[in-house]
Amino acid sequence: MKLLNTAEAAEALGVSARRVRALIDAGTLAAHQIGREYAIEESALNAVRTYGKAGRPRGKAAAANKAATRAVKATGGTPTSKAKKKGKK
Repeated sequence: MKLLNTAEAAEALGVSARRVRALIDAGTLAAHQIGREYAIEESALNAVRTYGKAGRPRGKAAAANKAATRAVKATGGTPTSKAKKKGKK
């Protein structure tokens, strides 16, 4: 059982130490307070580890646009812009 401080946990998760403390305060990340510091078990990081890019989830429109772009690339075509559809340059 390896114990980490907030800075080490933040580096392992790819977030800031402030975010790690916020996760602890919210009860999402299990930790033991020792004086003013927190001791976090390395195995507890798996409970909050996320996959993919960090940040706000994509909206429905952005996800649909990404799926359409993938479909065009898979067929070997090129996407056309609205300007080309209207006959503009």
